[in-house]
Amino acid sequence: MQPSSPQPQVNPWIVAVAVMFATFMEVLDTTVVNVSLPHIAGSLSVSVDEAAWALTSYLVANAVVLPMTGWIANYFGRKRTLLAAVFGFTAASFLCGLAPSLGVLIIFRIVQGATGGALQPLSQAVMLEAFPPQDRGKAMAFWGLGIVVAPMLGPVLGGWLTDNYSWRWVFYINLPVGLASVIMTRLFIFDPPYIRRSNAGIDYWGIGMLAVGVGALQVVLDKGQEEDWFASNWIVVLAVVAAAGIALFIFHELKTPNPVVQLRVFKQRTYAAGVFLMTMVGFVLYGSLLLLPVFLQTLLGYPALSAGMAMAPRGLGSFLMMPVVGTVLGKFDPRKVLAVGLVGASWTLYQLSKLSLDAGYWDIFWPQFVQGASLAMLFVPLTTATMDPIRKEEMGNATSMFNLMRNLGGSFGIAAATTYLYRRQQYHTHLLGADVTPFSPQARLYLNGIQSNLMAHGADPSTALHRAYGTVWGLVQRQASMLAFVDTFLLMAVIFLTVLPLLLIMKRPKHHEGPPAMH
Repeated sequence: MQPSSPQPQVNPWIVAVAVMFATFMEVLDTTVVNVSLPHIAGSLSVSVDEAAWALTSYLVANAVVLPMTGWIANYFGRKRTLLAAVFGFTAASFLCGLAPSLGVLIIFRIVQGATGGALQPLSQAVMLEAFPPQDRGKAMAFWGLGIVVAPMLGPVLGGWLTDNYSWRWVFYINLPVGLASVIMTRLFIFDPPYIRRSNAGIDYWGIGMLAVGVGALQVVLDKGQEEDWFASNWIVVLAVVAAAGIALFIFHELKTPNPVVQLRVFKQRTYAAGVFLMTMVGFVLYGSLLLLPVFLQTLLGYPALSAGMAMAPRGLGSFLMMPVVGTVLGKFDPRKVLAVGLVGASWTLYQLSKLSLDAGYWDIFWPQFVQGASLAMLFVPLTTATMDPIRKEEMGNATSMFNLMRNLGGSFGIAAATTYLYRRQQYHTHLLGADVTPFSPQARLYLNGIQSNLMAHGADPSTALHRAYGTVWGLVQRQASMLAFVDTFLLMAVIFLTVLPLLLIMKRPKHHEGPPAMH
């Protein structure tokens, strides 16, 4: 296949809007369905655990396709792949909304995940190439708005649509956005001249091992806590399959002349350090995104929609700071901006670890707002610095691995946060419960006080005593849960600080050394 004709000159901001529609739609869909699971389960006459496979199937298909996106785009053409991905995702969304049974819904969620897996790396690669290097900070700030804000908007939008209309509308809302993205992609996005179809054979072994290894890993991370991890035989089997599949995949890809995923890009130390940093950012971001709504609903009694609204300050902080970071990034070493972002994000998690059962709205507002601003100082410079040494010909492959590791980091973060939270709750329940005994004067006095109060309201002594025990047990559970959240937020804060030395491995981006052409 001959090189394509020269790419027509298109305003890069039009290109940015075109790919932003697709990215926002796909990232939003990873969280918008979560709050609708009970409604989906009831409507399709299945349990919530069974309905959760609608989430797992999406994540598995997404994780399998993500690292292959660069190869797929080179083989079929980037524009053709992007158009197919956007159209496939939109069509699958519509069909998910029409699904009459759970089996049909899972099938279309797999299609949705597979087509959605190509959207993030392709849109990122298009953005990085559409803008000159000195303007990539502003471009990534615009792109990052969707990546950071969409997961926070998802639960709010999903809850509102489900409560006021139907769970099917969480899929139907993708239709107008998807159609707009298809039209703009068709009109304004073109293949760069170096993308040409290779005559080399297809790496079937690599594709197979990638699908088995990454797919099994995603299921383990998504279902591990629910099945008590390695106490479940099928989780053990899947974990062994994942480890063997990924190990064989890496060995094969490094030896084969035409790999489906080019792993040699990790020889670039800046890229390797940046990918690991992004993995840890995904780990903490998605882990903490899970923790706070659970804390608000289970301990502070927020309704689902109110809990989603209480998460808005994080999105507001990112929304306001992203353009600022994108504009000034050319004047500062991105590594310094990254350091400020990591310290800021760590500080906000430390502040969240100081919350109590008496926390008010503003106690939650300000840490989240600062955290949103800090995340803007992480996503934008980390993307531009990590991709700076990558040649354009390798950009699609590099962005695929970058996004895969962010998503896998998020899956690891959610699994680790839920497991650690559960274990610490058990620990604190045991610790606090050890002091609530018949031999403790304080416990006995408190219990007698509750019993007397209940008897004064008409309960007989036996019923009053039984309810008093239940009240004290509930109090112990609430306090143990609060302490578990404190421990988990504190651990997340420490993790952010431990990755700071990685910034010393990264090189200063070459395109930030001279005066920026941004005026």
